[in-house]
Amino acid sequence: MSSASLTLPRGRGRRRLGPTRVLYFAGVGALLLVVVFPFLWLLQMSLRPEIEMFSSAIFVWPTLDNYLALRSGQFPRNFWNSTVSSVASTVLSLLIGVPAAYALSRARFRAERHIELWILATRMAPPIAFTIPFFLAYRYLEMLDTVQGLVVIYMTFNLSLVIWMMRIFFDSIPRALEEAAWIDGGSVWGSFFRVTLPLSAPGLAATAIFCFLFSWNDFFYALILTRTQAMTAPVAVVNFMQYQGWEWGKIAAGGTLVMLPVVIFSLLVRNYLVRGLTAGGIKG
Repeated sequence: MSSASLTLPRGRGRRRLGPTRVLYFAGVGALLLVVVFPFLWLLQMSLRPEIEMFSSAIFVWPTLDNYLALRSGQFPRNFWNSTVSSVASTVLSLLIGVPAAYALSRARFRAERHIELWILATRMAPPIAFTIPFFLAYRYLEMLDTVQGLVVIYMTFNLSLVIWMMRIFFDSIPRALEEAAWIDGGSVWGSFFRVTLPLSAPGLAATAIFCFLFSWNDFFYALILTRTQAMTAPVAVVNFMQYQGWEWGKIAAGGTLVMLPVVIFSLLVRNYLVRGLTAGGIKG
């Protein structure tokens, strides 16, 4: 057989950019523009001078005055409160929720389904249903306007998310791997830390991302349970809307700073997020 007969015709194997694909990419581009447009609009507002905030001019020389104005107030402290409460609640939720999810995945007992339903119900109820009990309990315990109080309430609602998500990933890991570790002399928790937990790393990353985002974006509980000392960044941005007038420059700059960590964090861990969301759907 000659070498010429093995040569593929020119153009075969290449995808032609037909009308269907053109419409597909145009639709994806339009959808992406709609999603990104609010953030881009907020960003350009934060870089405009206050007197040019609502100017019809397309291009205005950018300035950082709005961001520098945030340094003189309480916003840096509010931003730090958001960071501490979100990170601490995420870590504590994982430390408590991951072993609980593993226990529900591996143990078999009569009240298993009732416990699962109870855990899910804590997430399904509207946040306002817990406002008065939490407020009264925090006032009695002197935890109002404290970062510790925010950490506790964020951890309370993130626990159900951690348990339900991580149980799916633990169910997808074959028990034969743990049994092999037991035969080699490993204990139950030894096989968990050395075998099961490393295999569920994508799910652990995805769960941690969701816990952090839910805590960071919280506005309702931070508004009700804080005043000045533990105020978070989302609440601080709203406080720039005063009776004397809305400080649009600070609102745009503060809103951009609140959104920016979430956007950057999501882009950095997007591969773990996709792998974590799809890994639990395949059982080993």
